[in-house]
Amino acid sequence: MTEPSERLRSELSKALRQGLVEEAKDLTQQALSAGEDPLDLIQNVLVPTLSEVGRQFQAFEIFLPELMAAGDAAQAATHILEAEIVAAGGQSASLGTIVLGTVQNDIHDIGKNIVKTLLSSHGFKVIDIGRDVAPSKFLEAAEREKADIVAMSALMTTTRPATRSTINLFTEAGARLNYKIILGGGCIDQAWANEIGADGYAADAAGAVDLCKKLVQR
Repeated sequence: MTEPSERLRSELSKALRQGLVEEAKDLTQQALSAGEDPLDLIQNVLVPTLSEVGRQFQAFEIFLPELMAAGDAAQAATHILEAEIVAAGGQSASLGTIVLGTVQNDIHDIGKNIVKTLLSSHGFKVIDIGRDVAPSKFLEAAEREKADIVAMSALMTTTRPATRSTINLFTEAGARLNYKIILGGGCIDQAWANEIGADGYAADAAGAVDLCKKLVQR
């Protein structure tokens, strides 16, 4: 890797960590102009940086404003990179549509953003409905977008019951069998996913990609 390329990657990572949206966008454009591969930037700059930010937050080394700012910067960079992938003809045919959100009363979305970035780069159409999403909003989005998969993220233990409430609503509406529903996040594990009747659980973003690929192939 050339020295300018290494410098741009390092500066982009720093801008993401610091939550500098405009700087992250500018550096992303510079990297693309220098010939960087957009998928490689996602997998080897954005994802590792966001994973480290998430670790720092969980270790109380940074706090919610820094976490959210980093997420905003990463989202801005991701939009540019995803557009470049599509423009180059990569992943133009979607593997399936995924509605993705952080559950009601949970405003943490760094993990969700990492998952969105990886799923998008692997060929899924991802409808990100944000954070603090009510069960009814998951259902509305799934029906509106004709989703294949509904993916819920929950970080805080206090918001874990919202995953059960969402699945229950799909069941009550007679729509449960229309979608594969999967879970992830810091307070979720396989036992909980099994207990509430989810179709799958992933411990990390890479696992979420593998899980979604398996589910759409069934």
